[in-house]
Amino acid sequence: MSRRRPGPVSRAAVYAGLVALCAAVLYPVMLVVKKAFEPGRDFALSPSPIPSEFTLDNFGRLVSASGSGGELLFLRNAFNSAIVALAATLVGLILSTTCAYALSRFRFRGRKTGLATFLAVQMFPATMLLMPLYVILHELNLLNSLAGLTLVYATTAIPFCVWTLKGYFDSLPRELEDAARIDGASSLRIFYSVVLPLAKPGLAVTALFSFMTAWNEFILASTFLTEEAAYTLPVLLKSSVGKYSADWGLFAAGAIVVSVPVMALFYVLQRYLVGGLTAGSVKG
Repeated sequence: MSRRRPGPVSRAAVYAGLVALCAAVLYPVMLVVKKAFEPGRDFALSPSPIPSEFTLDNFGRLVSASGSGGELLFLRNAFNSAIVALAATLVGLILSTTCAYALSRFRFRGRKTGLATFLAVQMFPATMLLMPLYVILHELNLLNSLAGLTLVYATTAIPFCVWTLKGYFDSLPRELEDAARIDGASSLRIFYSVVLPLAKPGLAVTALFSFMTAWNEFILASTFLTEEAAYTLPVLLKSSVGKYSADWGLFAAGAIVVSVPVMALFYVLQRYLVGGLTAGSVKG
């Protein structure tokens, strides 16, 4: 029995509802974009998302802002954010990939305990870890350093990345590895030549999550970094909104600039974010 197709009125109602939902979600973003290209420090009272005047002054003030030492703060902090985010992504991806593959393919004593520990760690919010992480970084002389912040970001992202990649490795057919093993390939060769190429979607999701977490994080960075030249971009943006005054034009311009690398990374990795690359590789 064939299903009855919805009529034009029903489809129009569905489309109208989707358009209204998208507009409600995008409206705050459009207001931020409006303020970034509108002169002045305060938000306009008009609810229209279209700026009454168009200017790039907020972006100019953002880029040209200088610190106490005369350096360009935005460029310096953008470099700090890029170094920390890329290093944390690389370290976290290497450690979580090897760990997840071992937990997925091998059976050893303490395996279930390790998985349960990773899951338990994810239950605690980052604010609960501020004190122990601060003490550890202090003892290692890594406070107010990009290396210490990178270490914190990488270790806090590993539990989630391990669980994500383990689930993806579990979905890969073992027959491909068995075939490579029959041909004489070692476990290490199988991991690099067979498993990793098939796991590109899982690796892309993990890398994107790690990068976004390190790029956008504020609380840990503002706690462990005390010098202006060592700030990351989220900490720099927060400095434009004080207790008694706020430069919302500068903040909106910075928010747009900070979001561009994440959107660019998502665009580059989007073709890897869809699973099913192994569909049809093994006859069932």
